[in-house]
Amino acid sequence: MKNERRSAPRINISVPVRWEGVLSQQTATVTSLSETGCFVLTGGKVEPKELIRLEIELPGQEALYFWSEVVDEAYEIGFAVRFTSSEEDDQARLAAYVKANSQPRAD
Repeated sequence: MKNERRSAPRINISVPVRWEGVLSQQTATVTSLSETGCFVLTGGKVEPKELIRLEIELPGQEALYFWSEVVDEAYEIGFAVRFTSSEEDDQARLAAYVKANSQPRAD
């Protein structure tokens, strides 16, 4: 079994995101989301530990803004980030959204 590094439950999702890093500024799609991070599906170039600004557009809500650190990069596919800072309101709205859209685990 693969060693799970994630500290928070994730939901599968497909929502627009704008991201800005040192080398690029692009629009893309978030495909996996948790209270602590997400995966950005994009062909843009990032470096490990790079600081990225994200603007995530959840359905029916104002955009959420997060500063994030790149924790994994899949060349030409996308990258995973860990959220490092955000406004309290954005963090609370994200937590509520993830909780409302999480599937209970079948043990």
